[in-house]
Amino acid sequence: MEHPPVIDFATDFDHTDEAWVADPYPIMEDLRERCPIAHSERYGGMWAPMTHATVSAIANDTEHFTSRTVVINEGRPGDEAPPAPIGVAPPISSDPPFHEVARRLLLPAFAPRPVNALEGFSRELCNQLLDDMGDADVINASLQYTQHIPVGLIAKMVGLPPEDGDLFRSFVHEIIEAVDLPVEERIERFAPIEAYIVKLIEDHRENPADDLITYLLNAEIAGTKLLDEHVFGTIVLLIVAGIDTTWSAIGSSLWHLAQNPDDLARLVAHPELIPSAIEEFLRAYAPVTMARLVKEDFEFEGCPMKKDDWILLSFPAANRDPEFFDNADQVLIDREINRHSAFGLGIHRCLGSNLARLEMLVAIEEFIARFPKFELADPAAVTFSQGQVRGPRSLPIRILERA
Repeated sequence: MEHPPVIDFATDFDHTDEAWVADPYPIMEDLRERCPIAHSERYGGMWAPMTHATVSAIANDTEHFTSRTVVINEGRPGDEAPPAPIGVAPPISSDPPFHEVARRLLLPAFAPRPVNALEGFSRELCNQLLDDMGDADVINASLQYTQHIPVGLIAKMVGLPPEDGDLFRSFVHEIIEAVDLPVEERIERFAPIEAYIVKLIEDHRENPADDLITYLLNAEIAGTKLLDEHVFGTIVLLIVAGIDTTWSAIGSSLWHLAQNPDDLARLVAHPELIPSAIEEFLRAYAPVTMARLVKEDFEFEGCPMKKDDWILLSFPAANRDPEFFDNADQVLIDREINRHSAFGLGIHRCLGSNLARLEMLVAIEEFIARFPKFELADPAAVTFSQGQVRGPRSLPIRILERA
């Protein structure tokens, strides 16, 4: 479905518009000043709050807003969707009280101890990717490095064939990026994804392993095994949320360092600053925007929201709100107070945040240890993903110095 270019984001908002994809931050700033909750008739009706206060209020309001589906598209969850309260990808698509039960099932796998146990594997993976670059003067950091790191980690945790990385990235594209297609085409494109995951589940039933898929197949709620829709939806969530988000966050961090040699030199000289820098990269370049649906007609901050209107919850916009952060538009790698929203707000805060932080830490540490000086090879050649997860998809970098 061809979307015409946006003339005024305040009244015709579209997060897949070329201007938003290329550089959303000036648009966010403009909207905060003159229309802090933008509106659009696109996608069947949607609202886009741009302040930290409004994003936080909606994210924490499960009475008026549902998370049954969290990716804005041309359709709405209908009879073919998994039954409430599961939603399409539990627990992120589950409402209370079921949400807490579904989330609790996954918490042990993403606790600090099992995540920290993956550090060695993560470093080996990053170093292998760096070795594979050889001695080329120009590399594409997204295609040769950042996109492979989360695939390797998620494949190991969940029980996915790591050689199917390209396939998983195609899943991400169809589910997260191709949202402006007609509903019928999206359903058609989802069919091979469904077939792949169903076969994955069947294989694990016949051949149990020490991984998350087998864990889900054995898990119970109140003495009853999980419904197939629950297992299926959670695997989709782990693939999409586990890959796209971290790929984007690592890529945005390297994109920043390639343009800011002082910050890069500082991190090379003082690697103890890297954890602080990561939190700032997460704030300034937060990759994830979530969505909600309005449950019933409801007025919010003077906006007459209708049942089934979409809400685009822009955590990136919340993170750049000058009412909430000092020097919100500046990237300060030693920022001391940094209560950012990159991992979300409310009950659906990302349960994989420990894993994401580990992946970012290792990926950045190893990259700058190997390449202490680098720059963008061609700023005009950098491209970003469209949709609700933003990060560099092509990132040509020129290596200026090797360790």
